[in-house]
Amino acid sequence: MTQSPFTLMVQGTTSDAGKSVLVAGLCRVLARRGVTVAPFKPQNMALNSAVTPDGGEIGRAQAVQAQACFLEPHRDMNPVLLKPSSDTGAQVIIQGRALANMNARDYHGYKAVARNAVMESYDRLRNHYQAVIVEGAGSPAEINLRDNDIANMGFAEAVDCAVILIADIDRGGVFAHLVGTLELLSDTERKRVTGFVINRFRGDISLLQPGLDWLEQRTGVPVLGVLPYLHGFHLEAEDAIDVSQVSGEGEQLKVVVPVLPRTSNHTDFDALRLNPAVDLRFVYSGVPLPPADLIVLPGSKNVRGDLAALRTNGWDRDLLRHLRYGGKVLGICGGFQMLGNEVADPNGIEGNPGASSGLGLLDMSTTLHPEKQLRQVSGTLTGFAQAAVPAEGYEIHCGISTGPALANPVAQLPHGSDGARSADDQVLGTYIHGLFDQPEAAHALLDWAGLKKATTFDYRALREQQIDRLADTVEQHLDLVQLSPLFAFDAQRSSS
Repeated sequence: MTQSPFTLMVQGTTSDAGKSVLVAGLCRVLARRGVTVAPFKPQNMALNSAVTPDGGEIGRAQAVQAQACFLEPHRDMNPVLLKPSSDTGAQVIIQGRALANMNARDYHGYKAVARNAVMESYDRLRNHYQAVIVEGAGSPAEINLRDNDIANMGFAEAVDCAVILIADIDRGGVFAHLVGTLELLSDTERKRVTGFVINRFRGDISLLQPGLDWLEQRTGVPVLGVLPYLHGFHLEAEDAIDVSQVSGEGEQLKVVVPVLPRTSNHTDFDALRLNPAVDLRFVYSGVPLPPADLIVLPGSKNVRGDLAALRTNGWDRDLLRHLRYGGKVLGICGGFQMLGNEVADPNGIEGNPGASSGLGLLDMSTTLHPEKQLRQVSGTLTGFAQAAVPAEGYEIHCGISTGPALANPVAQLPHGSDGARSADDQVLGTYIHGLFDQPEAAHALLDWAGLKKATTFDYRALREQQIDRLADTVEQHLDLVQLSPLFAFDAQRSSS
């Protein structure tokens, strides 16, 4: 086996073509062979993020890819993260730390500086691992974004790595996507594309073969393989909300999540929508909140803006009606802040400076501060039927909440108490993301919400099983050995 670092980049013809998934699969294939491998995404734009053990913030997809490598996530795995706070502006996070809010034009000029952070992080990874599997962003054929590109071919050219181009056949036009993308690249960029992957195919592969033969003849680029559509497959989404659910069993708890314009970390709800004891429904703008056992207000990248959107939809009135009928309400992070009396942003961290009245369901107020709270947490839930319920998750928030409601917390953590509970026990709020991922905590919360027979559902075990399922599929359907001998390497065999 070669000892020189191997770098391979996966780029897509479109957003959501399957880049994140393929990188995770390739990482697990290599890791299972005993190859030390790390994921890398130079630039990510997403509202789903994760906290690293050292208190950095990176894209959620890179945290999942790190798990595929049997690694803890690290801030070098995603050195530039853009979290949109409006249609034209975003918070810019460099190597895990929030730098500033920038509009699109300002960031376009800043990319030359961001490139330095990208290259520093990449160099550290390639010096520690035998392989680095890189994920591009969007499409490399976005002509207007090619100047100072650090997300796709600009990065590939800088580090001189090979590129796989993946396209999603399920959305149609797969040959046009692949050929058209290739045509819009420069000569040197085209030469980097060492293989095509067609994703999410269903049907008789023999009927597709004439198209594959034409594609190879037309472009001179080999088709590495065709990945089948995996029914029931789950891997945390980079940004788009996944509304698919598993088949229910018995009496289900009805959970409703209003989708706000800047909803963040909606992966909090994956463990609910995949739990057969839960009927989860996302409700979009213009639709009243339907009857439910539990309404969950999600995290937000622009709490005051999303609070205004909630009121515009009349969801504040729906919440009050829900509570009058005995329903439960849970707020997570930004949703927790909305439950209080006021949300103040004097420094304009998430938008224009000012303050907004909250929903008044918890006696507390929140002020946004420039320094973001970033930490992984573990502790116990308090005040539930079960005693000393273990709880784990992570915090990502700028707000500091104060008020009498905090005297009745939801959890005890090493650094203090977390969250608040209303006197009538109908309303809970917490800063902890990922609580439902922990089986014991999910059981306690669902029991509180009214699930008569709350079953233990291990979401983390499911995620691990799905990563292995993905790797098995990649190994079966893609010809990877031609990319690198690392894909044929087996540490156990070579050491015996």
